[in-house]
Amino acid sequence: MQVRAGVQEILGDRVVGAVSQPGGYSPGSADRVRTASGRRAFVKAVSPAQNPDSPRLHRAEARVAAALPEAAPTPRLLGCHDDGDWVALVFTDVDGRHPATPWLADELFAVLSTLEAMAALLTPCPVPHAPTAAERLAYDFAGWHRIAADPPARLDPWVRDHLDALRAAADQGLGALAGDTLCHVDIRADNLLVDATGGVHVVDWPWACRGPAWLDTALLLVNVRLHGGHDTEALLRELPLTADVDPAALTGVYAGLAGYFADAARRPAPANIPTVRAFQQAQADALLPWLASRLR
Repeated sequence: MQVRAGVQEILGDRVVGAVSQPGGYSPGSADRVRTASGRRAFVKAVSPAQNPDSPRLHRAEARVAAALPEAAPTPRLLGCHDDGDWVALVFTDVDGRHPATPWLADELFAVLSTLEAMAALLTPCPVPHAPTAAERLAYDFAGWHRIAADPPARLDPWVRDHLDALRAAADQGLGALAGDTLCHVDIRADNLLVDATGGVHVVDWPWACRGPAWLDTALLLVNVRLHGGHDTEALLRELPLTADVDPAALTGVYAGLAGYFADAARRPAPANIPTVRAFQQAQADALLPWLASRLR
């Protein structure tokens, strides 16, 4: 009841309807709500009872969302209820859906165009407290080092034979992340909404950091690679944000991500997020053949 009262105070009206929105990898609630006067909003809420780390992520997202410029292609934060236990974020509602996967060409290029415009809008970084991408991703990109120190019993033979190259590439990728663009760094289909006009909205910003303008575009191609249907190598060469990036830097970023996914996937699942490890393994499996090709 305390959360409901906090949300109603933010909206200035009584909530009379809520429709749960399934999907994603957060253990909290996510609802499209309607007030007595017909106003609509989106509310996401979580407490440590669902997952001990999730309230911290909601608080981080609130700080980022509050600092995003009005023109950013993302829902506006209307307010945050934080009683020390539950954290609820209230956003403007987007009447949209996730892009189809495998990716449809028109939706993919709409998203890529949005990311290009978003990178320009968010440079210089408008969030002064945002960490650098190297700070944000330092632990993640050390995944191959952790695997080398404690290899699983069933380590992919190609990985075993190329661990030194993967570690070196990931270290190089981490060193290539300098920049002053606010990057989302979790760009994938389930963190995007496409509205009835074809407009694209980027949601879920807890991991935002300062990095190179090309980073989100490069990260989206991991999701494209995962679902298939498009030539990701050709896209890297053709897209304005990635065409002139050092290929070794891009390979390094993908090596760092693959190491993170491979290392994380072998860990126990976080509390109340049972499907995330399988998703991480799927991303590692999608990246490794690509890396084998790029490292040759």
